[in-house]
Formats: sequence, structure tokens, C-alpha cells
Amino acid sequence: MVHSMIPRRAALAAGAAAALCAALPALAQKKAESGVSDAEIVLGMPMPLSGPVSGYSVVGKVAEAYFKKLNEQGGIHGRKVRLLIYDDQYSPPKTVEVARRLVEEDQVLAIFGNLGTAPNMAIQRYMNAKKVPQLFVQSGASQFDDAGKYPWTVPFLGSYQGEGRVFARHIIENRPDAKIAVLMQNDDLGREVLKGLQEGLSKQGKAKVVAQATFEVTDPTVDSQVVQLKSSGADVLVMAATARTAAQAIRKVADVGWTPDRYLNFAAASVKMAFEPAGADKAKGVVALAVYKEPMSPRWNRDAEVLEYLELLKTHASGVDPSNGSGVSGYIVAQLMAHVLREAGANPTRDSVRVAASTLKSPRIAMLLPGVSMANSAADLHAYASMQPVRFNGVDLDPVGPALNMK
Repeated sequence: MVHSMIPRRAALAAGAAAALCAALPALAQKKAESGVSDAEIVLGMPMPLSGPVSGYSVVGKVAEAYFKKLNEQGGIHGRKVRLLIYDDQYSPPKTVEVARRLVEEDQVLAIFGNLGTAPNMAIQRYMNAKKVPQLFVQSGASQFDDAGKYPWTVPFLGSYQGEGRVFARHIIENRPDAKIAVLMQNDDLGREVLKGLQEGLSKQGKAKVVAQATFEVTDPTVDSQVVQLKSSGADVLVMAATARTAAQAIRKVADVGWTPDRYLNFAAASVKMAFEPAGADKAKGVVALAVYKEPMSPRWNRDAEVLEYLELLKTHASGVDPSNGSGVSGYIVAQLMAHVLREAGANPTRDSVRVAASTLKSPRIAMLLPGVSMANSAADLHAYASMQPVRFNGVDLDPVGPALNMK
């Protein structure tokens, strides 16, 4: 009888082993996270490689270079980072197409760093429904600062309303009776800079907005809007635009003999992409907001962080013009994404990445200006906590007072 039980026990043991082996793939599949394997982490980045704002594609090129170098140094927690960049043409329908491809076909852990309010709004509900992190959106629109409704979305820039409030503070201090004209992109960028400006003006002084003109990002010029605003008699011009349009506006203002005090939002305040195309002499005196060191500025020519950045371009992104400050934005957002991946743990999940990106506590990020910091929470998800007012001197950006809190 004992002998008869041995085969039975062996059969039971064999059956149990077979059942366990069958279950192992299911268990492994349950534990595996999209975009994460033993060897790599896969991230996505929609980017306007073509279209009206393709000049900003340098953001993606430098981010890609940063992760290439990081991979050569061992990656993050022993994994290499693979960054997939697809062209969304700065077009919301195309961004939807790209996001679906990244999430459903490429199975990315997260997407990050993509540009613009409208393209990101087009995918915000989708990304949150899929519970895939939509990180460091290159927009300061309040639409992306809603931890209750959209916990998987984290904005990168300081808030547009915060920029408007900073401009109001500076205008009141320097021209308390100002008559202000506003040239604004016809989207959340323009509307929220205006809202913040009006909020700031309402608190004190007699300065007021006397004229507004809007434009579409696809408009070939803003010449007629500038002429219209000049006729208002305004002595201050606030511009809320991308760099290409800002350059056109600055040039046209000078060409028609209008000499208002000029203010330009952060996203457009590039020496290479706005001030030089406008004509350095015509752009001289524009006040803007800045967060990073201009890589070709004489002020930073011996700075260790700048030298390291220039070396990265030389070795891993030779086609990128080092004087194009937008490349620095790509460098910063890539560093920030790498920081989040480290903070998310040795085996990152989409949720741990989301939490790490939503609880920044002043990480050390190379190329930020002194006094500029990054910190966020559910109360205010914008990554930038402060910005530095600057004035273009014809060659470089001079700091104007201390860095100011945007929260």
C-alpha cells in the first residue's frame, strides 16, 4: 500500500509543480509595470519636429542627448532610459495620435516635457483615464494644476497668472500711472497672463490695461495688432506669445516708432529665438522672466554647470546651437525627469513616478539661475517655484532685483 501511494504523491507533486509553473507567467505579468523591464525604462515625448513652432524641437534633442550620456554612465537604478520622440506638429489632433501610440503601442512608463497648452489639454483626460503620468507639461496654464481632477498631470513652468502678477508689480513700481496694452496669444497663455496682470494691478496704483489684441499661433505676422495697440496711446506693452511672434512684435514696435516699456513672458524670452531675430538693438530694454543661465553669456563663461552643458552638446548633440537657450530647457526637464525616476524607487511604477513628480523639494538641477528653485505639492503642482526678472541689454540678460516667488 505504501508502494502504491508513492506514484500518487509523485503525481500530485508533479501536478502542483505544473500548476505553479503555469501561474508564474501570470504572476510575473501582474508585477511587471508598463515601460519598465529589467534592462530599461521607456519614456515618451511628443515634440513639434515640424510645424509653426518647430524651433522648439531642440528641447527634445537635448533631452535625448542627456539620457544618452546618462545611459553611458550606467542609467538609473541599473536600467537604461529609452526616450521615444514623435512629431506632434504642435497640433492637438496629432498630439492625441502620438499619445495613444506611446501609451497603447509603446507602453511607456510616462510622457514628459511636451510643449504647449492646447496640445496638452487635448490629451489630459486621456492620460488621466489611463493613469499614465503626463509630466512637466511645458505650459503654465492653470488647467494643468488640478491635483484633485487630474492627479496624473504635472506642469513644468511657473503659472502664467503668476507671471502676469510679477509684471504688474514691476509696472506699478516703475510706472504707477501706466496705460498698458496687451498683445496676447489667443489661448490660455494669453488669457492667464492677462488675468494675473489685472489681478496685480487691482491691488494698488492707477496703472490700467487700456487695449488688448489677440493673435493665433499660426498667424503669419502680428503687424496689424501692433499698429492697433499703438493707437491706444499705451506707454507699456505686455506680450504673451511664443518666441517667433515675440520677435515679430518687438521688431514692428520699433519700426512704427512706438517706445513703450516692454514686458515679455518667460516662454518667449530667448536671446537666440526672440531678441536676436527681432534685432538686438530693437529688443534692448525688454523686461522678461528667466530661470536658467544663458549658455553663451559672458557672465557664465567659466561656470562649471555651463561648461558641462556645452560639453554635452559637443559630444552628444553636435547639431544643436549652444546659444539657443531652449536647449537648456530640454536639459533641465530631462534632469528633472531623471530625478523623479530615482525618487520613484528601484522598481518604479507609474504611481510612484506620479507621486515623486508631485512632491518636488528643491532638487539640485544644473543650469538654474541663483535663487531659482523647483518645488511643488498638491496645492500648487507647477514645478518652478520662483523666477528671476531680467532685462535684455542688447547682448545678454541682466538680473533686475532678486528672484521672485511664483506660488
